[in-house]
Amino acid sequence: MKSYIDLIQQTFEFPTMEFNVDNNELLFNNVPLMDIIKEHGTPLKLNYLPKIGEHIENANMFFRNAFKRHNYKGSYTYCYCTKSSHFSFVLEEALKHNVHLETSSSFDIPIIRELYRRGKVSKSTYILANGYKRPLYTQYLSELINEGFNCIPILDNLREIEAYEKLVTADSMNLGIRIATDEEPNFAFYTSRLGIRYNDVTELYKEKIATNPKFKLKMLHFFINTGIKDSAYYWSELTRFMFKYCEMKKICPDLDSIDIGGGLPIQTSLQTGYDYQQMIDEIVENIQWICNKNNVPVPHLFTEFGSYTVGESGAVIYEVIDKKLQNDKELWYMINGSFITQLPDSWGMNQKYIMMPINNWDSPYQKVNLGGLTCDSQDFYNSEMHSADLYMPIYEDDQPQYIGFFHTGAYQESLGGYGGIQHCLIPAPKHVLVDLDENGKIITKVFANEQNSDSMLRILGFKDESYVSPDFKNSNEGDVTEPEEELAETKN
Repeated sequence: MKSYIDLIQQTFEFPTMEFNVDNNELLFNNVPLMDIIKEHGTPLKLNYLPKIGEHIENANMFFRNAFKRHNYKGSYTYCYCTKSSHFSFVLEEALKHNVHLETSSSFDIPIIRELYRRGKVSKSTYILANGYKRPLYTQYLSELINEGFNCIPILDNLREIEAYEKLVTADSMNLGIRIATDEEPNFAFYTSRLGIRYNDVTELYKEKIATNPKFKLKMLHFFINTGIKDSAYYWSELTRFMFKYCEMKKICPDLDSIDIGGGLPIQTSLQTGYDYQQMIDEIVENIQWICNKNNVPVPHLFTEFGSYTVGESGAVIYEVIDKKLQNDKELWYMINGSFITQLPDSWGMNQKYIMMPINNWDSPYQKVNLGGLTCDSQDFYNSEMHSADLYMPIYEDDQPQYIGFFHTGAYQESLGGYGGIQHCLIPAPKHVLVDLDENGKIITKVFANEQNSDSMLRILGFKDESYVSPDFKNSNEGDVTEPEEELAETKN
């Protein structure tokens, strides 16, 4: 019978720049994952930090090439979409490559201030403020503007501007407007709930912005849920947006920029390939063609790539802890973690990731289902992006089998509630950062240990003594001694 590596090599072009096998063990960006497992155990989340900078530099190169090819006269600004991952190590790694930032919540602003305190951003760093804004958010943004930060609130509804009329004391401020695009034809709604509808944009500008010497409309914002892809839907929405930009530019001299949003796709299968350069070439060419047709100067381009920035840096590694044959043909490999709690997109949106075994690549393979630890029937993973079936090496009971899910670096921690309370109280796994030192040597750092029961009890209120009756406090009833292992971990 053929081995697992034979299956992969006959199905894909393998090895790749990112994945390779040495001594029947998987390498991820030349990182020997079995060495990481031996040092830190499983379940394990890891981030390979150099991947973040690699993607930022690649995107800058793609736009630079497109501008040169089409003689495009505008500039390009790369913004990182913070909601994809708010971790300090992600933001600080991205900021090493001179990116700017896009926010979506009032709680983003204290992060901006902390980055400023650390010297990671300056007052000239673009802060594009998106999202539906509650009073605390507009207050924080107004304070940034009053202090001289290069902050551009992107208006999401008609009344938002009223907050800046009251709170901004600076002589001038720049504004953007997010335009509500039509949703994809198979979506539940016709028009996005986010942004301002096309018919209201001109009136908003004329009545609220042009009449106030403090305000300057600098940017129009374009975003669709499907992200950037070569489809009739994407091109028709971008074209409609650009004609609106040209219309607005003719009545608004300050307008000179567009934000074409995020959505540059990432690899979710070894089979999936994207020609990023061609995508960006076509976007730049279309924008320039429409502007030339309308005798309007081309705008400066902003993007706010989130998943593209951080997604491919992430991985989650599990050990298979049991094999269960539940009927004549359904074999389950049970993992020491949970898909629902640790990879929520895999069940909530049926998102697929690159999944491969870490070891035993020379073993024969079989069709399996992967099962998580929670009692929920949806806690499973049973197919790949390229196939309705899932295959894994056949392993013996006396040998371990590890599996990895790759390109998981965006959104999973925030959707799952990092370090909080998870379904069936499944703990957040250990989290390790992988980097390269100045000599190119692999180094690791523990960002967070596996969550322990003490932290969960604290969140759930069981550490609050006010809930305990005085009579019970004075008795020894109900005293619970935690296992020595867990006590030691708590003390540490």
